[in-house]
Amino acid sequence: MAPTAPSPLMEVEGVTVRFGGLAALSDVGLTIAPQSVTGLIGPNGAGKTTLFNVMTGVVRPQRGTITFKGRPLRNHRPHQLARLGIARTFQGLNLFERMTVLDNVIVGADPLGRSRLPGMLTGLGSYQRDERELTDRAMAVLEEFGIADVAHAYPSTLPYGLQKRVALARALVAEPELLLMDEPASGLSGADMADLAATIRRCSQTMGVVLVEHHMDLVMDVCDHIVVLNFGQVICSGPPSVVQADPAVAEAYLGTPVQEAAGE
Repeated sequence: MAPTAPSPLMEVEGVTVRFGGLAALSDVGLTIAPQSVTGLIGPNGAGKTTLFNVMTGVVRPQRGTITFKGRPLRNHRPHQLARLGIARTFQGLNLFERMTVLDNVIVGADPLGRSRLPGMLTGLGSYQRDERELTDRAMAVLEEFGIADVAHAYPSTLPYGLQKRVALARALVAEPELLLMDEPASGLSGADMADLAATIRRCSQTMGVVLVEHHMDLVMDVCDHIVVLNFGQVICSGPPSVVQADPAVAEAYLGTPVQEAAGE
């Protein structure tokens, strides 16, 4: 008997987004499997950021549905993602510059501070124990990323590559089931890029990962499945080998058919 395929972690179906008369996305769909890396690529203006913003609740589509673990997400907001089991990184770092590295990561473990607020106000209850547990969790993730030694530094004092690790540690400390990564390789050196690839592979052992990225070497290296957008529509979807061989993808990126580009 053939093994049963795992249920999708997230499904996007028939999503259409219009800004005035412009269709940023037209009937777009994708499926994210658990314990896999799904790449979302396309030329500038293809609709990647809009789709990412729909998935994270920043943009509301005019049509289409999003389900997470089989449940529809109709009115989710960015600040609710952690509670749903979804984490995201940003194109920019979005770190709190006046908080230490450790405190930045603790925010990821308890993004709204709800579990600590009553104790912080009264000094009663389990506040001190909860604070220790959050600190221990944050330090464990910093250890995993090899940056525990800068836990009490401020992000602005660190090299850019280390700041990127802090931002990723903050996203992962809540142990999400789905990680949405927006241009994580932007500004990284070759060595930092190799570390990022290893981190993405490690993450995919326990969660689904969506990677919006321009660095094709990274995408082809770490992704199990790739969705290609152009002018707001899906023009190709499949494993890296299929995407690399698709003439429509080459034309979208090169602006000319494959045969002409090759001189045929």
